[in-house]
Amino acid sequence: MKVYQEITPVTGSDIFVILDSINKGFEYPIHNHAEFELTLVMGSAGTRLVGDSVLHYAEEDLVLIGPYLFHKWDDEDKKGTKEKPCRVITIQFDMNLFDKHFLSKKPFALIQTLLTSASRGIRFFGKTLHEAKSRMKRLTEISGLESVTEFLLLLDMLSKSSEMEFLANTGFNVNLVQINSKRLNAAYQYIISHFQESSLKMSNVAAEVNLGDSAFSHFFKKATNRSFSDYLIAMRIEYACKLLLESDEQISRVAFLSGFNNLANFNRMFKKAHHCTPIRFRKIYQEKSKFDWNKQLTPGQFIPPGVQGNKSGKPLEYSTRYVRS
Repeated sequence: MKVYQEITPVTGSDIFVILDSINKGFEYPIHNHAEFELTLVMGSAGTRLVGDSVLHYAEEDLVLIGPYLFHKWDDEDKKGTKEKPCRVITIQFDMNLFDKHFLSKKPFALIQTLLTSASRGIRFFGKTLHEAKSRMKRLTEISGLESVTEFLLLLDMLSKSSEMEFLANTGFNVNLVQINSKRLNAAYQYIISHFQESSLKMSNVAAEVNLGDSAFSHFFKKATNRSFSDYLIAMRIEYACKLLLESDEQISRVAFLSGFNNLANFNRMFKKAHHCTPIRFRKIYQEKSKFDWNKQLTPGQFIPPGVQGNKSGKPLEYSTRYVRS
């Protein structure tokens, strides 16, 4: 699968950049970038791809995406028209923005947690979506310190919301997940180090955190809301997704590298999780990734795999209106 690098308009002097487009469509490839991105889509319908998640969206969609998590929207089911236009408002900001001394203070702790969780992609809905839509529309109309304040209030509101769901699965970004409990974190780190070994058993992890099998089973299920075996299978399946998308390894090799010692069992577990075979899963993404980068509307915005991006070569004007703050 081809994943293109996007050269965003964000510079070192920006707090954030807003890209605001009407009826521009989604003529771009599966891509990623180093910046965080909050995207609001209004007035179209189609498929949204974020990491290993491929889901339908309709009319309104609000998603926060972390650095280097690949993504793409299309509007195959409904495109904007002159009477009912599609509008997309995207806010992009530097991945290290909240590492700065002032923004790392206690009042921003929930925002820090939100951004860490964005490594899997987060969809917001309900009242949260509607409030965010109002704030993001306002952000396209204001500037200066007023816009920075509104931007922080927007992130604060999102960080406190329960109207959200993760998109990419845990195993897709196994090394980016953080857990507060020391014992659970120790167990999790052990699983990360050994989940590719088909011989890994719950008793191995239990011994690592000094618990008996029964006590660990109860502890783990209470902490994660799933059994150890379900958790391990999910992690192996989502790691397999990563290999399917990012390599040309044969299916049998993918199964082995993900911790499965039985191909038939791997295929069965994979289909149960993603409602398609591993071969079909890879094909769907390959179809979505087709893109003639020589014909892109904004020359230099997307860089094909294997080519190093050069920000000095980006165009002065993008195909969408954008606002800096």
